[in-house]
Amino acid sequence: MNIQSPPKNELELMQRARLIAGYNLSDVANRMSLTVPQNLQKQKGWVGMLLECYLGANAGSKAEQDFAHLGIELKTLPVNRYGYPLETTFVSVAPLVANHGITWETSHVKNKLSKVLWIPVEGERAIPLALRRIGMPILWQPTAKQELQLKNDWQELMDMIVLGKIERITARQGQYLQIRPKAANGKALTPAYNENGELIMTRPRGFYLKKPFTAQILSDFLVQIHPQQSF
Repeated sequence: MNIQSPPKNELELMQRARLIAGYNLSDVANRMSLTVPQNLQKQKGWVGMLLECYLGANAGSKAEQDFAHLGIELKTLPVNRYGYPLETTFVSVAPLVANHGITWETSHVKNKLSKVLWIPVEGERAIPLALRRIGMPILWQPTAKQELQLKNDWQELMDMIVLGKIERITARQGQYLQIRPKAANGKALTPAYNENGELIMTRPRGFYLKKPFTAQILSDFLVQIHPQQSF
């Protein structure tokens, strides 16, 4: 595998990302001396890993941003033929215990979403993985209104965790953010507290961005580059 050095600045990162817009995943994989898997059933994060390698991300599995030295997080976004997101976007693991004193300002969610490089990728299953094309990169920061709603969603969900209501949380809660199980299978368990303050074992949870929110980010970008067009 060819290892790319981290980009020196934001401009270099965007130049790298724009260079591959319109190419398919096999083009980038060949450049990185990587083999494209047949599908993503056993390698769900492969597309993100490929683009991390190409762009020079160095966070790995750490909780920090992918380009911590630039303050930028990388998110690949599988979309359908109409440019609509096919799935929710994972942001960070939800802290079910040892969460005393965490605020929105100090949360991993705020840190991860402070500036995001979105890269849309064709995601329809009918398209062979190797032939799925990469879209134009979008460097995004939440507006004041968006951040306020993200903060409100985060606070509502964290309040439920702290009050021991973890099992009552559903994916319907939150306008932009939701909490969902985050595990390879239902057998993985982690500690949490119930409403009586007792330690229980439950499935790990993660914060995810809902599809209508990421669709709006894409739509806003299209309006910027083609003012007369939108979804």
